Amino acid sequence: MYQKILLPVDLNEEGSWKKALPTAVTLCQTFGASLHIVTVLPELKMPMVGAYFPKNFSAKAHEAMKEAQHTFIQDNIPQDVKTQSIIVDGSPWEAIIKVGKKLDVDLIVMASHTRHKFVDYVLGPNAEHVVHHSKVSVMIVR
Repeated sequence: MYQKILLPVDLNEEGSWKKALPTAVTLCQTFGASLHIVTVLPELKMPMVGAYFPKNFSAKAHEAMKEAQHTFIQDNIPQDVKTQSIIVDGSPWEAIIKVGKKLDVDLIVMASHTRHKFVDYVLGPNAEHVVHHSKVSVMIVR
């Protein structure tokens, strides 16, 4: 049923993967699907933002995240699950949808955050945006 499953992971926020990861792994093992782990880094190319960081900050951040993501995969994903590590810049929900389209995934598995911050009420959580804008199925795990 599924061949490619995308799992967004924020390595600084355990809630972004703690419950969703076991679900994604089980689906991969059940259907023989590959798992694509995506981590989204904030966009630093805006002049207002980028001016506060050293010129090579983005490259260093990508390298550090690449190492952290590989460690995460080694520690949390069984070896029988074919896994791809992906790191992108941008808005989380937009980047998740772009990566999903580019990889032609069948399913996006995401955690539902239950944070009650003012910004969540104004902008809506990333999972909600992905559900509304994705052309593929999205499974929200609580």
